[in-house]
Amino acid sequence: MAATEAEAAYVPRSLPVLVTGIGKTAAATAVARALAAYDDPSDVVVVNLGTAGALHAHHAGLFEPGVVLNHDIDAAAIRSLGYDARERLRVGAGDVVLATGDVFVADPAVRDRLARQADLVDMEGYAVAFAAQQCGAAVRLVKHVSDHADEGARDWPTLVDRSARALGDWVVEHL
Repeated sequence: MAATEAEAAYVPRSLPVLVTGIGKTAAATAVARALAAYDDPSDVVVVNLGTAGALHAHHAGLFEPGVVLNHDIDAAAIRSLGYDARERLRVGAGDVVLATGDVFVADPAVRDRLARQADLVDMEGYAVAFAAQQCGAAVRLVKHVSDHADEGARDWPTLVDRSARALGDWVVEHL
């Protein structure tokens, strides 16, 4: 699954692709609806292909994050009410941390704050992982760095094709 058709442009046509739309709500809803069609989603692996902003200058290329955070939730306030915010999910064995939020990160102050807790930033990964885990399905997040979560991120429409090619190559090699 991918948020946009542009991100899935080079996935082989023989594979089913779910295009969810941009943001956490669209991604979680689409993934939950798709998994509801299965009698037993425990046999399903949801693969979230997408672009990400690098929060550190040395990050480039393709990553499969092991942890994903919901960065725009007030987890401390939720915990103070006695509830588990579940703002951090383990999704794989790797050390790369992906921060997900509905905020388009291009502001240096926001990027620097997120960089203290994560390596990459996107707008769907956490929602996909949460929905898949709630439905009992496995999940893999595969992200390609399209930008550095700065003003250059606003050129995403011109940058996405390079990332889509790398994501398509990953699918051919791994699925």
